[in-house]
Amino acid sequence: MKAFVKPDPAASTIVPEEANKPRIDAGELLVLMHAVGVGIHDSYFLPQDAGYPFPIGIEGAGVVEEAGSEIVKYRPGDRVAFVSSMQPKGGTWAEYAAVDAGSLILPIPAELDFVQAAALPVAGNTVLRALAALGDLPAGASIFIAGGAGAIGTLAIQLARRRGWRVAASASEHNHDYLRSLGANVAVDYHDSNWPDEVRRSIPDGVDAAIAVHPDTSTDCLRVVKDGGSVVTVSGDSVTPERGIQVGMIAYDRDVRGELADLMTDVITNDLHLEIERIYPFDRAAEALSRVQTRHVRGKLVVRL
Repeated sequence: MKAFVKPDPAASTIVPEEANKPRIDAGELLVLMHAVGVGIHDSYFLPQDAGYPFPIGIEGAGVVEEAGSEIVKYRPGDRVAFVSSMQPKGGTWAEYAAVDAGSLILPIPAELDFVQAAALPVAGNTVLRALAALGDLPAGASIFIAGGAGAIGTLAIQLARRRGWRVAASASEHNHDYLRSLGANVAVDYHDSNWPDEVRRSIPDGVDAAIAVHPDTSTDCLRVVKDGGSVVTVSGDSVTPERGIQVGMIAYDRDVRGELADLMTDVITNDLHLEIERIYPFDRAAEALSRVQTRHVRGKLVVRL
């Protein structure tokens, strides 16, 4: 099969290569890939026992080609979207992927195409678990999102507004109209060292909570969160709390499959905007990885097979 692989553990680039089609075990699915969601972690979220050259990727959508003998929920021909992280048999940037039944797997509604389906699992899963970690903020609460224009931020702004929260978010200035179109009340430029003052002018007492999407933004988030508020760090920043602010990770143990299925429905009905900046053909997948590594993508990138 065709695949994009990391040729060896020390390699800094990926290359196209003919790889062996994975053989599945009793508790696995073999999925014929139709689209792949592109993420910053795709080339280095790799299992310790990976054999090289190793097909990269953790997210995608396709059709079940074969189901292991222990699989009862999915059958050949089913359309599925999934997150398959740390799979020793290889990732999603290939014509076929082996997916463990314990992975986050979702049936794709007939009205949703593979490109849309591939763009949702990682970003949607992350946002829903981040919101779960914030707990039950009441309607009228306020939140700051550090990194509002990317795939995670795009969903976070919309879901926060649904809950009746006031939203402030950061992005480059050229994305501010985009943030407002999603429902952000306040848009600030993270390049401007005075951006916390702008947030404070709009929300003088400080926001109730913040989601630090991008790495190294959690400490800055503390500057706009009120005493006793909370910060959820998506990237796992190490932060020293202050002023009674609680700093934590996303709720990794939260099962969000049902909520993710609802998001798919919302995309179909146009009740949720899914921003896809660009769709790349499979032979140009390396370009997609280079683009996402700039951390300046609006919404999501998808590779179509």
